Amino acid sequence: MKLSISRESLLKALQAVIGVVERRQTMPILANVLLVARNDGLTLTATDLEVELVADAEAEKIDVPGDITVPGRKLLDIARALAEGAKIGLQLDGDRLVIRSGRSRFVLSTLPAAEFPLVESVEANTRLKLAQNDVAKLLEKTQFSMAQQDVRYYLNGLLLETSRKRIRAVATDGHRLALCDLAIDGQEAAAVQVIIPRKGVMELHRLLGSGPEIELAIGTNHVRAQFDGIRFTSKLIDGRFPDYERVIPTSQATTLTADRETLRAALQRAAILSNEKYRGVRLELAKGSLKIQANNPDQEEARDEIEVEYDGSPMEIGFNVTYLLDALAAVEGDAVEIDFVDPSSSCLIRSPTSSPARYVVMPMRL
Repeated sequence: MKLSISRESLLKALQAVIGVVERRQTMPILANVLLVARNDGLTLTATDLEVELVADAEAEKIDVPGDITVPGRKLLDIARALAEGAKIGLQLDGDRLVIRSGRSRFVLSTLPAAEFPLVESVEANTRLKLAQNDVAKLLEKTQFSMAQQDVRYYLNGLLLETSRKRIRAVATDGHRLALCDLAIDGQEAAAVQVIIPRKGVMELHRLLGSGPEIELAIGTNHVRAQFDGIRFTSKLIDGRFPDYERVIPTSQATTLTADRETLRAALQRAAILSNEKYRGVRLELAKGSLKIQANNPDQEEARDEIEVEYDGSPMEIGFNVTYLLDALAAVEGDAVEIDFVDPSSSCLIRSPTSSPARYVVMPMRL
């Protein structure tokens, strides 16, 4: 293998795939990036066996086609350290990759390309073309509610649900839930439910921008997205997502309407003196006002009061303040509506406008 490439082209492709490369791996080859040089360019592939990322890089000249794997982080550090606009030469010399740029020369160890684990084709049950920024918004509005290292492994990811007219993302950690819909007008999608693992969701969201359309292929075992010369493939979590619609309050609720930023600021102030472990705050609802109270084991206390629109019965209810703040940060617009049923039921947080996102937070005993 022998080729020349611009620093910017190599660096862009490396930055796209490096998110799944970890320095310490049980399999040494997973710390490497697969380089494949063909007449039509250079392709870089990285994987952690759960998520695979492939990025195309435009080479200036390919003298000798070939493929090899090299340490991903080291190659990225070298590309970053070179001057802007530099030309880089890559040449395989025995079992070493020689990298030249100007007067700089680096020699990296390699492992055979044949040993690199690849995901082949994805048998798609449904295929969709969506705007990148719409998919990014879908993930952004929901991903913060995913569980982290929960024994209920199916919660450590994001549910992607398609129907004839929409695609829906749902995430829950058992204490809160985030839901967001995206219309898919003019496209026929089969009704499927798949769970994308947490790492896959985070990597896909990191890569998405405001570029051209994304081609989404959802299969039985994998989901694949192609855009901007990048191919993202993730395994799916094999499990049954809980019946999330049961926990969304639908009736007998009383609505509180508040200025979103005013409420968020009041909660942030109260959170300063909340219990560091449980993060609980007490909300006291009365006509026209909301009192927020927090205390901690050091007998310290915070109280705040804001004006709201509320005509229901007086109510006291406790919540994890972090969950409320995360939901308020995701709600669009200047105002926010919160539906309350009773002190032992979840609340529903949403925008007063026809927003595609809704948030459910379970109460806690204080």
